[in-house]
Amino acid sequence: MARAINDRLALDLLLERGPLTAPQLRTLTGLSRPTVSDLIERLRTDGLIEVAGESGAQRRGPNARLYGLVSGRAHVAGVDLRRDAVHVTVADIAGTAAGTLTRPLGADPDLAALVSAAVAEAAGAIVLHTVVLGTPGLIHPRTGLASCGGVPGGRPDLREALAGRLGTRVVLENEVNLAAIAEHRDGAASGREDFALLWLDDGVGAAVVLDGRLRRGASGGAGEVGLLRMNGADFCALVEADVAAGAGAERLAEVIVEAVFALVAVLDPGLVVLGGTLGRAGGDRLATMVTERLTGLSPVPTEVCPSVVEGDAVLRGAVLTALDLARDDVFG
Repeated sequence: MARAINDRLALDLLLERGPLTAPQLRTLTGLSRPTVSDLIERLRTDGLIEVAGESGAQRRGPNARLYGLVSGRAHVAGVDLRRDAVHVTVADIAGTAAGTLTRPLGADPDLAALVSAAVAEAAGAIVLHTVVLGTPGLIHPRTGLASCGGVPGGRPDLREALAGRLGTRVVLENEVNLAAIAEHRDGAASGREDFALLWLDDGVGAAVVLDGRLRRGASGGAGEVGLLRMNGADFCALVEADVAAGAGAERLAEVIVEAVFALVAVLDPGLVVLGGTLGRAGGDRLATMVTERLTGLSPVPTEVCPSVVEGDAVLRGAVLTALDLARDDVFG
């Protein structure tokens, strides 16, 4: 057990900091010289680390050797399945992108065949350890059955169908939940134990993180605020791209604050992040207007801010989730 803990500690340090020397590993871990020497030898024998150079031109000998991860030891794929296209990123176990692909869905696709072909094309000759796919709709946390939220060709057994075609582990997750994972790891919610992500995009919904854990609900329906009724209409209809474009910032803030208030009143998350295309485009100005209106509705102090995750947050969350699973398996 002690060896396993020490090995994982060293591997996580190499992930975070890049190649390190044995003295640097001793300093960072607090482990003794013999323990670090044994650890390095064990990880090299297991094919997890390798000599990646030397720490300085003037230094020679074992203490100058830099040890880095064998990044090709495992690869993963993250998939963002939208209603009009599928986006794929393949990454090695160090998190470096090794392939990307976007493919349109078409009107009535064989979804399992199309997605598996896109993943296989992005991977090329790479053998994938884990694939994580984000899709609109509910994903049951126990059965894995998916509603696919209006994606053409959607089927409840999509996970099993993809796993059979790809021959590897496939995990399905709601796309907003994956965006929240990216926001928690790399974005505006970094370092926060509690927050909610309000996703304002082609799909509308929310993700909930409490005590540092993503909360899915009994049937995967936690955060489905798009179904809230406001003045006789669903919230999701009031923030659709064409409606939002003609509403003006003030009116848009008045609509959004109703959904934010529902999240705050029930969950008290302390932070609400406005994500998706609309949340990011509104930026600090929209977040400030929502905050001002929220203050008049709720006595609970709540910070509202825009998402700061760069690029496709769903895809980023899918890759991060796949890397976590692969690293737990490969690193122990």
